[in-house]
Amino acid sequence: MGLLNLFKRETPNASFEFEELERIFGNLQLKSLAVDKSAEFVARIFAKSEFKYLEKGKTKKSDWDYLLNVRPNKNESASEFWQKVVYRLITKNEVLIFLTDDDQLLVADSFTRTKYAVYDDVFEYVSCRGYTFEKRFRMSEVIFLQYNNNRLQEYVSDLFSDYEKLHTRLVEALARTNQIRGTLSTRTNGSFNDEMRKKLQAYADGLFKSFSTKTIAIVPSQDGMEYTEHTNTTGTSNISVDELKKLRRQFDDEVADILGIPTALIHGDMANLENSQKMFNSYCYQSLVKKMSDGLNFALVSRQEYERKNLFVIIGEGQRDKFALAGSIDKLISSGAMTRNEVRSELGLESVPGGDKFLITKNYQLGEQLEKGGEKEDESNSD
Repeated sequence: MGLLNLFKRETPNASFEFEELERIFGNLQLKSLAVDKSAEFVARIFAKSEFKYLEKGKTKKSDWDYLLNVRPNKNESASEFWQKVVYRLITKNEVLIFLTDDDQLLVADSFTRTKYAVYDDVFEYVSCRGYTFEKRFRMSEVIFLQYNNNRLQEYVSDLFSDYEKLHTRLVEALARTNQIRGTLSTRTNGSFNDEMRKKLQAYADGLFKSFSTKTIAIVPSQDGMEYTEHTNTTGTSNISVDELKKLRRQFDDEVADILGIPTALIHGDMANLENSQKMFNSYCYQSLVKKMSDGLNFALVSRQEYERKNLFVIIGEGQRDKFALAGSIDKLISSGAMTRNEVRSELGLESVPGGDKFLITKNYQLGEQLEKGGEKEDESNSD
């Protein structure tokens, strides 16, 4: 019989706890919200960036300017396109950008990658917006970026498993706060029949409807039935909605710390805003810009062009405030520590003619020369 049962097509009974599924999906939404909040924050800032092509330190018009800064494809603007690129890079840990035959930049929704040791990796079955391209793309023909944070999703999942338990307990405790609790007692020595049970149920439903829908509820009393409320007599919890909000905020902070985003920027806190912006530029934005520019130059700039100092640069919100650094810039140039073009390069500006010469003020001359210069200046003034 055991062998015969193997050939029987028995369909197992599928039973779903829909309340449990609803709770799970609600918790997963909370987890996705924390990741999306940080990823979208970085993506929106990078979407303001501008791509420039420099030839020997000077801006030059390129065929890629329109695609990178205005309209990468027929359905997306440049800001929408790069926001999606950064978001996918952070959440999926990788992103593939490819150029179609009609010169459109697209972001792949899915693809299959074949790795090689000494040859270009090959991307096949590249799909975008429901359409799968038959062309096989080599690594040198695409812009492929990896965030190199493979443990992000794993760590967030492990972290959320702990927060999920706390969040569920807080929601349950909050739901029990100020809950109406009562007992309905009867005075009878016999057993309940169907008529008596229906009478009790109708009376209980009337009490519940009055207490839940009316601000002032007055209900009649029934002979042989006594309703006793325990809401104000039993122990109540002091948990408020603020406790739930603090827990969610703590989880957002953990995800932001993983990505190198100061929590003050995520929540819009104005305290120490300048320091938070500096930390964001140093630990998150600059590394993302470096990763993006490296991938862009690898795909669009040849080795000969790069050796001639021809490359793409990204200028965006993460650049330093030039007006706040005015005093430091003056000291660097006047002391001869840097040339004007070297300073301009650090600020994301193109070079200017004559900017490679050192400018040194008279205060930084040698002591002997300064004394001789002072005597000549006194003699000229005396005349």
